[in-house]
Amino acid sequence: MSQMRKDVHMTGKDLMEMVQLRAEDVGRYAIVPGPKDRMEAVVKKLEQPVKNFSFMEYTMYTGFFDGIKVTTINGGRFSADTAITTEILCNAQVGYLLRIGSCGALREDIQVGDLVVVSTALRGEGVTQYYVEKDFVPTADKSLTDEFIKAAEDASCKVHVGSCWTTDAILKETREFVGRAVDDGAIAVDMVTAAFLTIAQTYNIPAAVMLAVSDNVITGEMGFMNPNYYMAETAMINIAFNVIKGLNQSN
Repeated sequence: MSQMRKDVHMTGKDLMEMVQLRAEDVGRYAIVPGPKDRMEAVVKKLEQPVKNFSFMEYTMYTGFFDGIKVTTINGGRFSADTAITTEILCNAQVGYLLRIGSCGALREDIQVGDLVVVSTALRGEGVTQYYVEKDFVPTADKSLTDEFIKAAEDASCKVHVGSCWTTDAILKETREFVGRAVDDGAIAVDMVTAAFLTIAQTYNIPAAVMLAVSDNVITGEMGFMNPNYYMAETAMINIAFNVIKGLNQSN
């Protein structure tokens, strides 16, 4: 039987070296959207943005917002690629991770265009089993989460707080599986949050997650083309920057 010569074939530090990223190249704060177009909207708010790297489908920029050094990367739309980009951010020693993503609602009263701030995540994906034990609960940093909530309320956004079920199988959100997630306390579903929070916790880096509601799994409403959803995306970006301003002033 062949045996590996190293304990780990590739580490997050190896990924950093592969894309020629140094810890001094990144900001203390990172805004982590999923799709590239949302990341590009973040970049437009940065002064003097510099492309740190572009590798495969991922691109990282670092610039300044009100004099604060901020990094952003399209941090993955699924658990597997989220693990890759989150490992890079954590190994680059970013101080705070703020994810701005999207989700499906798992309550009838949560509307398309509302915001969900995640407290904990249910692990229904295939990544976290390799990082933590079965009973581990991915949990957002409370202080950072409170800042997200306050900034959303200050922006007059309708915000819900609760657990998010993360699944790899978007086309198997069946009555059976959704029902289990709801019974376990989930108010939203996505394909990223559990992996993102778990990896951040393993590196002891404060992380929080805000999600724009794109559809409602309970009612069957599809809102991906709904203007309210796009408005919520814009609101999330502004909220994330406001959180960073507040954190920078208090630190």
